[in-house]
Amino acid sequence: MEYPIRINRFLLLKHYCSRREADRLIEQGKVTVNGEVAVLGQKVTESDSVEVVGIKEYKYYIFNKPRGIVSHNPQDGEQSVEDVSGLEGVSPVGRLDKDSHGLMLLTNDGRIVNSILNPEYSHEREYEVVVDKNIKESDLKKLTKGVDIEGYVTKEAKTERLGEDSFSLILTEGKKHQIRRMCAALGYQVKNLKRVRMMHLKLDVEQGENRSLSKEEVDSLLTLAGIPI
Repeated sequence: MEYPIRINRFLLLKHYCSRREADRLIEQGKVTVNGEVAVLGQKVTESDSVEVVGIKEYKYYIFNKPRGIVSHNPQDGEQSVEDVSGLEGVSPVGRLDKDSHGLMLLTNDGRIVNSILNPEYSHEREYEVVVDKNIKESDLKKLTKGVDIEGYVTKEAKTERLGEDSFSLILTEGKKHQIRRMCAALGYQVKNLKRVRMMHLKLDVEQGENRSLSKEEVDSLLTLAGIPI
């Protein structure tokens, strides 16, 4: 994004509202720039503080969680995603085990959380898995068809061999420690577990790093969550 830009476009790109709605709010004196009431056609820079009365700015980030970091409810001495990401006012959507690493979605938009986590929506999550020995082709097929883990048969999944002891696994559900339990049921121990995709969002930042979602990514996210853009 190149600055300066018109304030109505800024509000659109930041997902406050449409340009037309932005102009209406500006005319009503509900938009301020650096504490002063904005005017129609005004341009803003990246460093300007823009606020809208009664409307919250939603933020969305991709974060690459390192191993050893806790995604929820850290205990004494543990580091949380919030500690490591350096981002304030956002929380992880869903969980990623302490011993796992990879993509997490961080946001302050509570509207999308229930939709993304609701099993009825069957959103895809893709993982790269390394186990403690060569995995049999027959066991990859079992993972695809569903595995009995303590009385529950997992939903059908997608698998692709990456190496003798590694494979990708695409799930549409998220039971606690599901992948580790699925592998254990077939006699394997997971040595490395990395999430590389959630729905259309792909992991493209280094460990411990984050980036904001693009407007196109946010629009797709809201559409998948059933939220009007």
